[in-house]
Amino acid sequence: MIFNQNMKDEELSDETEISELSVTVSNLPSSIIATNLSYQIFDDDHEREIFESHFEDIDDAATFHYFKSFRRVRINFSTPEQASEARMRMHLRDYKGYTIKCYFTQPIFIGNSSHLEPPKREKQFLISPPASPPVGWEPMPEAEPLINYDLLNAVAALAPGEPHELHPPSKDQPGIVVHICEEGAHGNASGVRLPQTRCPDRKSF
Repeated sequence: MIFNQNMKDEELSDETEISELSVTVSNLPSSIIATNLSYQIFDDDHEREIFESHFEDIDDAATFHYFKSFRRVRINFSTPEQASEARMRMHLRDYKGYTIKCYFTQPIFIGNSSHLEPPKREKQFLISPPASPPVGWEPMPEAEPLINYDLLNAVAALAPGEPHELHPPSKDQPGIVVHICEEGAHGNASGVRLPQTRCPDRKSF
């Protein structure tokens, strides 16, 4: 009786482990990504059919998405159990001179849908220039030009041939003196070479 009781306990323990294992497998994703694949799978249709047959033996309804730039293929199965079996069969398997690596992958959901949603219809305030003037905007009339009569009188009072001091010299700044040319004088008609203004002495450090 003790032997029979031990056998029953072992059977119950095995059934519990199998039940827990089935629950764990059912929580796995139903898709895997196969990496480190040969370029022959992407370029040769016959090699692609042979590659897909390894997974179609497990699930006839398996679908494949190829990413040649990354040398990866995403395989979608009907159930997580089929995805787990495919991973155990193909993971770290030598194929066409490369060691295949398989990983589970989760589907990407954004919000309540698996597709990208359009942006919300909100007013854009950072567009430059704006598509239309803001509410309440009205054009402003241009201001009338300002005429400085004092400046006009000062310019008219400048007599040609006489120096006029615009800014008196100070301790730190030189004065500004304007020499008005005589009427009819254009350029240096006399041929006299005008000396250049001497640069101030530079201090050497």
